[in-house]
Amino acid sequence: MTEHRETKAAQIARALADRIISGTLEPGARLRQDHVAEEFGASHVPVREAFRLLEAQGLAKNEPRRGVRVAAFDLNQVREVAEMRAALEVLALRNAAQHLTPAILASAEEATLEGDRARDVMAWEAANRRFHRLLVTPCGMPRLLAAIDDLHAASARFLFSAWRSNWETRTDRDHRAILEHLRRGELDAACTVLARHVQWIGHKPVETASGKQRKAFVIEG
Repeated sequence: MTEHRETKAAQIARALADRIISGTLEPGARLRQDHVAEEFGASHVPVREAFRLLEAQGLAKNEPRRGVRVAAFDLNQVREVAEMRAALEVLALRNAAQHLTPAILASAEEATLEGDRARDVMAWEAANRRFHRLLVTPCGMPRLLAAIDDLHAASARFLFSAWRSNWETRTDRDHRAILEHLRRGELDAACTVLARHVQWIGHKPVETASGKQRKAFVIEG
């Protein structure tokens, strides 16, 4: 059996994508081919391919006379991700509902409690993603789940760009309402709360590395 090995370009793209999603690389930051090649011990060929992979994911943009930069995002892009998440997660939940066991719902409730106790945005995002993933995974539709995972990665990028510090703890009442409806067999009501929940968009001012302020939009579900 041939062992699958990730290409150098894919390795570089994955590492840079992690930095972009986490907010370590801010929107507008330039991705310098020479610097990236030196860091990863690679020639320019896989670096250029890595940049193309990032562009395909919507994480980078090749701008004339400005080079390859981390893609910025605006309210319309955040709203698009929120609306897609609402449609796809509701579809997944409807197909997963008959397979949701008391043990799965209990794990989802524990994930909600973990989010309530989170002391930073990274911990909250991990708990929040776990809650949503637990509810939709039993749908058994791998392409749908892969699309939802991509949308959660985009949501995480929006979230991390807004909350670098001063995280505000919160109690997620929507998660509890979704679980209560599911336990009662009220699937339509659970789907209604879920759709509203993932479409809630907040915003806050954020200071950039250059000292300027920008408004960051974030999906809070």
